[in-house]
Amino acid sequence: MRRARQLGFDRVATGHHARVVIGAGGRRGLVRGRDRAKDQSYVLSVLGQEQLARCLLPVGELTKAEVRGQARALGLRTAAKPDSQDVCFITATGGRGGFLAPRTALHPGQVVESGTGRVVGTVPAVELVTVGQRRGLGGDGRRRYALVVDVGARTVTVGTGEEAFTREVRVQGETWLDEPLAPGSPVMAQLSAHGPAVAAVFEVGRVRLAEPHRPVAPGQTVAFYDGDAVLGAAEAA
Repeated sequence: MRRARQLGFDRVATGHHARVVIGAGGRRGLVRGRDRAKDQSYVLSVLGQEQLARCLLPVGELTKAEVRGQARALGLRTAAKPDSQDVCFITATGGRGGFLAPRTALHPGQVVESGTGRVVGTVPAVELVTVGQRRGLGGDGRRRYALVVDVGARTVTVGTGEEAFTREVRVQGETWLDEPLAPGSPVMAQLSAHGPAVAAVFEVGRVRLAEPHRPVAPGQTVAFYDGDAVLGAAEAA
């Protein structure tokens, strides 16, 4: 949008499966796309009124099959292009490491067991480990989950599945499309782009979940919903 302003454009159109609706007093709302399997409102949940007023989301009312049908009718070469299932600029061959290595230093680290502090393995780059990750975290065949990633100390603390699940997510930097939620308000919280929304209670600085959930990495978006409507978002702390 900053680039659009510089170039003198009034609107930005994207291919996200989500919808902008106009309510009372011209206030904008953001709701899930009609194709629930392809809904991308989660990744747009951080937008505010100014951004939504300048957004066009032309495929939000269409299913992915209908989008492909229109593309075929227009003779577009992307009509049969496979769906992207990951970050589009991360290649299958280079992976995250190939993308990040030229841009930031990567350091090997130790994998230590929660509680005992026992070293159970190593990782080639601690910066590439994600909270909740299961693979590559110990060589004895036991299933372990990354609980804490301490880049400065070059350590990854791992634990069991029971330790990995949580009922609370610390949050910061809340943004709201309209009125902010009052502390103690029930809400549906979506914790990842493709995960389901789960029942929760919003509190100042935290979200309490009705059911245990895999840990949320710091910096990850927590999107708040009322049915299909986005209420706002926060950043996991």
